[in-house]
Amino acid sequence: PTTLRLLHDSDIHLNPAAWDIIRSIVADYKIDVIVDTGDTMDHGTEAENRFTEAVSGLGAPYVWVRGNHDSAQTQAAMATRAGAHVVDNGEVVEVAGLRIAGMGDPQFPPDRSIVPAGDPAEREAGRRLAAAIRAEREPVDIAIAHNPVAVQETDGLVPLALAGHTHNRNVSMLEGGTRLFIQGSTGGGGLRAVEGDEPQQVQASVLYLDRETRKLQAWDNITLGGLGLTTAEITRHLADEEQREVLPRTGPGAPAPSGSASSGSPSPG
Repeated sequence: PTTLRLLHDSDIHLNPAAWDIIRSIVADYKIDVIVDTGDTMDHGTEAENRFTEAVSGLGAPYVWVRGNHDSAQTQAAMATRAGAHVVDNGEVVEVAGLRIAGMGDPQFPPDRSIVPAGDPAEREAGRRLAAAIRAEREPVDIAIAHNPVAVQETDGLVPLALAGHTHNRNVSMLEGGTRLFIQGSTGGGGLRAVEGDEPQQVQASVLYLDRETRKLQAWDNITLGGLGLTTAEITRHLADEEQREVLPRTGPGAPAPSGSASSGSPSPG
């Protein structure tokens, strides 16, 4: 009862099976809050907006930040769903006792004037998020953005930072002491699942935090085999026992530190 449980998912990419997986995890782990770091859609079209209807029936509050495959229309649709909390422009929401700040992704595929990850627009978005967190009178517990390049700008301002985008799970300590969680694809890459020789894995994580201090205690990395596969793996990590290795702020391509789980092929969505 003293533990708060957070489910981190990302990069569903229109895979309806992801909703069933999330629903099962919420029930089995008694999840208090779900945090989705974006790319729920594939093209961000109006026709895709009905896909967000499932959010209201997942069994826990749903905190969501826009990814580069999610349009302004996607964000508007998500904001209308019962139980959804959309964060953007450094806004802070308090859900399940956690103060969470987020910044929507500045990129969107139809806008070809913006280049892929590492673009200055991502870092500028991250700096705006960091400035908003600094301006808060009360501490912020978690910073979220879709691209790790953006959320790394909050290093030293929050204990935890969550991102997605790479389709490759990675857990690392940043130089300023912020622990960065980069989630894999909870939708197994969506249509991208069959681009490689093997299907992408389905990945999500459950984070355990102390309800009073909101300090991270442990996390479970959940990994399921991709299309047509039946493998499942859960690995437990204790925060105090994880080796404190520092990840230089060079973007999401850095290698995973020892002690963290990293699997699947990098395939930014």
